[in-house]
Amino acid sequence: MTERPHIRQVVLASFIGTTIEWYDFFLYGTAAALVFNKLFFPNVDSLTGTLSAYGTFAIGFVARPLGGAVFGHYGDKVGRKAMLVWSLLLMGVATALIGLLPTYATLGVWAAVLLTMVRFVQGIGVGGEWGGAVLMAVEHSSRGRRGFHGSWPQMGVPAGLLLSTGVFALFSTVLSEQQFLAWGWRIPFLLSTVLIGVGLFIRLRIIESPAFSKLKETGSEVRFPLRDLLREHPRNLLVGMGMRFAQNVLFYLYSVFVLSYGQTVLHQSKNTMLAGVAIASVIGLFTTPLFGALSDRVGRRPVYLAGAILSLLYCFPFFWLVGQGSVLMVWLAIVLGMNVGHDMMYGVQAAYFSELFGTHVRYSGASLVYQLTSVFSGGLAPFIATWLLARHGSSAVAGYMSLACGLSVVAAWFAPETYRQEV
Repeated sequence: MTERPHIRQVVLASFIGTTIEWYDFFLYGTAAALVFNKLFFPNVDSLTGTLSAYGTFAIGFVARPLGGAVFGHYGDKVGRKAMLVWSLLLMGVATALIGLLPTYATLGVWAAVLLTMVRFVQGIGVGGEWGGAVLMAVEHSSRGRRGFHGSWPQMGVPAGLLLSTGVFALFSTVLSEQQFLAWGWRIPFLLSTVLIGVGLFIRLRIIESPAFSKLKETGSEVRFPLRDLLREHPRNLLVGMGMRFAQNVLFYLYSVFVLSYGQTVLHQSKNTMLAGVAIASVIGLFTTPLFGALSDRVGRRPVYLAGAILSLLYCFPFFWLVGQGSVLMVWLAIVLGMNVGHDMMYGVQAAYFSELFGTHVRYSGASLVYQLTSVFSGGLAPFIATWLLARHGSSAVAGYMSLACGLSVVAAWFAPETYRQEV
């Protein structure tokens, strides 16, 4: 049997395609934190401009459940592979369009309207991407390796964050501030067209997942996957969403909110903060599969629960560390937050959320857990944190993080163990 080389091809394709999709999505977050307030909301004060930019950032998260529901429906009826191709195309076109948009100086308030609309399309694309990518990896994998193989598309997140942060930092360094704001910020978005071509070439070469192929052969597809999902798995859907909540809040606070926090409160340079996020992203390429593989040995639940508890304990120490004034301490604070507690949860999610649902509704189930939660967690996190910081200081932000982590600790405590079951 050729399982080993075949699964390597599948997980590599999932990793590369997901990296490209998240490059597109995170590029917006970096731009929202650093330049969109100046380009699309210039006639307001700095705080209001930043909140407005984060508001358009959150729009992408509102669209993600719609993408998850639509792509999940057809992913459970038509197949995983076809939905991966369409989501990649949709995301790539939307990202390139952002690079072509006129700014407030040219179009006035309509520039922000267009930006919001294109961001919504981005959200639909990424909402359909994740479920298909992880299911291709998990459903092609053997039972004792699903955690490790499922972590590969998860690695696309730190890889995409690293790529987007690195490209943004490169052009903001080699260009003057005036050049970067005038036209340089557009280049990273337009580069998406090249990456999409690479991703499509790779994804078109892989085969459909064995689990869905078997479902298709036996005629076991359901007419309305979402209806059957809500009827058969309501508990697992709620538990999964609770588990997802803290991880998503923490990720966007450590990777997006921290950029503006570092500049406005810590008075660190833009490149210092970008470097801290980039370092954590590099380390995440190793810690994510490490924790995924660990869950294959000891179970999904203990690894996930440990990550949620450690994240809860770290919320207040994080702000103490970054407040020490040292660049190295800022970097250490971001790394500890991202690569320990956060990655213990994130590295396990692909396999865990897939195993919570039957094959006939798995795309819909995993996608909704992941994407619906993102509306209320990561999508609003930078906005809420910025507002709390302005009104009540960093302790309020730490309290907000603690509440999110507490919710995930409770959800993980009640979650079923799944790592030994067949998919």
